[in-house]
Amino acid sequence: MSILSLPQLKQMVKNTYIDHWHEALDQLLDDYEINTPLRVAHFVAQCAHESGNFVFIKENLNYRAASLQKLFAKYFPTAELAAQYANKPEMIANRIYANRMGNGPESSGDGYRYCGRGLIQLTGRDNYTFFAGSLSIPVEEAAEYLATFEGAAQSACWFWEQNNLNRFADANDVKGLTRAINGGYIGLEDRISHTQHALHVLGA
Repeated sequence: MSILSLPQLKQMVKNTYIDHWHEALDQLLDDYEINTPLRVAHFVAQCAHESGNFVFIKENLNYRAASLQKLFAKYFPTAELAAQYANKPEMIANRIYANRMGNGPESSGDGYRYCGRGLIQLTGRDNYTFFAGSLSIPVEEAAEYLATFEGAAQSACWFWEQNNLNRFADANDVKGLTRAINGGYIGLEDRISHTQHALHVLGA
């Protein structure tokens, strides 16, 4: 018997393609030991928050100049520089993700090539490489796979397993999960709301 039924997922996540998401998750959850009502509830809730109910599976980097200076002051110290990059997602990604997370310099294009993708956004060449390695596929194929229902879901399962997030789910610790995923507590209230609803639906 499935640990997560389609009617349950439909209650937890409002998405036009929920049938496809359920098919993907149904094949994956048990493989990554997301296999108790408590674990499933926390996993789906965090994914729902991170992806806007499974809608946004690629990072949105379409920022105005003022936003670039506010959010990425380190990379855009002047208004003039920010204006050159404003509303150009590919250029923005290549700048802010250059020379870190395994990416090459800005000119390499790695920043955009390995920008955030998946239900819990996987970012950077290193993470793409590790994920691709877990599936025995070339890293170049990982970006394409992450654009599919199964790939977006599997990358989140993989991230969950790699970071041993079941320990927080088993302890019903939303704050611990949020910090492990986000690095802080951004969106905590929404995450709590999603989690409480998911726990209710699953009877956990």
